[in-house]
Amino acid sequence: MFGLGVPELVVILVILLVIFGPGKLPQLGASLGETIKSFRKGAQDEPRVINPKDEEKPQQ
Repeated sequence: MFGLGVPELVVILVILLVIFGPGKLPQLGASLGETIKSFRKGAQDEPRVINPKDEEKPQQ
C-alpha cells in the first residue's frame, strides 16, 4: 500500500496519537473514510473527457 510497510504505519499512528490524542482518532478516521468515499464516487460520476477539442471531428 503506497510503499509503506508495517513499521512506517506504526510510526505514523504514534505521531497521530501524539498530535490528536486517542479521543479524536475515531472521528478523524471516520472523516477520512467519508472523504475518500465521496471522492471515489465523484470520480466515477465525472465524464472522462480530458480535452473537449479531442472530441470534435477534424474538418476535411
